[in-house]
Amino acid sequence: MNIQPDEQMQVRQIIQRDEKALYSLYKKYEKPLFYFVNRQLKDPHVSEEIVQDAFLDFIETLRDFRFQCSLKTFLFSIAKNKVIDTIRKKKIKKILFSALPTYVVEGLKTILIDDEIEKTELQHKIKKVLDELPNDYHVVLRLKYMEGDRVRTIARKLSLGFKATESLIFRARKAFVRIFKSLP
Repeated sequence: MNIQPDEQMQVRQIIQRDEKALYSLYKKYEKPLFYFVNRQLKDPHVSEEIVQDAFLDFIETLRDFRFQCSLKTFLFSIAKNKVIDTIRKKKIKKILFSALPTYVVEGLKTILIDDEIEKTELQHKIKKVLDELPNDYHVVLRLKYMEGDRVRTIARKLSLGFKATESLIFRARKAFVRIFKSLP
């Protein structure tokens, strides 16, 4: 595989927390990655989430990247796996709730009560993480995930450009994940 020296330099810069290098990579691949994902899922909201998750996973695994393929191939393979997971989860839900007999569904309700307890604990943990985030990150995550606003709407509310808002969401999610993982 013939890896470009500029890709190696870009990886080093991103690992060293160079935001310009990361933003450059994001700008280069965000749209093609979105089209790739959305072509398979046909749901822009879910596709946008997967693109963001793919970039986060990409950053987290970048230190282990050994240039056995191009950055584009590496990033797209992460997204492809996330698409497969999403499709698999949708199929499981569909099968579970459409084909199960009533007595099985009733049994699942008992299990789901335990899930409610876990859900409450998770909600408390999420609130704690949000409280620890800088205010702009907290606001943008609340608008995106709690109120369900689209990126364009958030950009308008915050008087930011579309790309600046995407970048802010990206950084906020990264900070959220870091803090979330550090809590017990």
